[in-house]
Amino acid sequence: MLEKQFTLVTAAARHDRLRAREALASTVGEEDVRAAGPEPEAPALSREEALELLALGEVIARKAAYGRQLTVRSARAAGASWSQIGAALGTSKQAAWEAHGRWIEDQAERHRRDGYSGMDPESVAAARALAGESDNDERPAGDPA
Repeated sequence: MLEKQFTLVTAAARHDRLRAREALASTVGEEDVRAAGPEPEAPALSREEALELLALGEVIARKAAYGRQLTVRSARAAGASWSQIGAALGTSKQAAWEAHGRWIEDQAERHRRDGYSGMDPESVAAARALAGESDNDERPAGDPA
C-alpha cells in the first residue's frame, strides 16, 4: 500500500514527477516520437506508472485531509470558534463541524477495526469534547483567552 510507503511530501514529489512526464508525453505527437528515435524526450507513462499516479493522487488527498483535520483540532485547542474555522476553510461553521465529526468517527472506526490505527476510545472522547457543538460558537472549554 502506497500510503504506508510515502509521506505527504514524498508522495507529492513522486506525483509531481510522474504528472510532469505525463503532461510532456501528451504534447509529443506520434510523428515527434518516431523522429526522436528509440528514446523520445518524454516517454509515455507505463500502465504501472499511470496506476501509481492515480494511487498517489488518492494518497495525497487522504493525507492532506487528515492534516487538515489535525489542524482543525489545533485551531479549536487554540480557542478558535467554528465560525472562524469555517471561514478559514471557506465553508460554514456547520459544514466544518460536521466534517470534523465525520473524521473523528472515521478515526474511531479505524481503531475498532485493527486495534492500533486511528483513535482509541479515550482519544475519541477528548476529540469530541474539544469539538463541542456547532451551534455553540463559544470557545472550547478551558480556553484561557
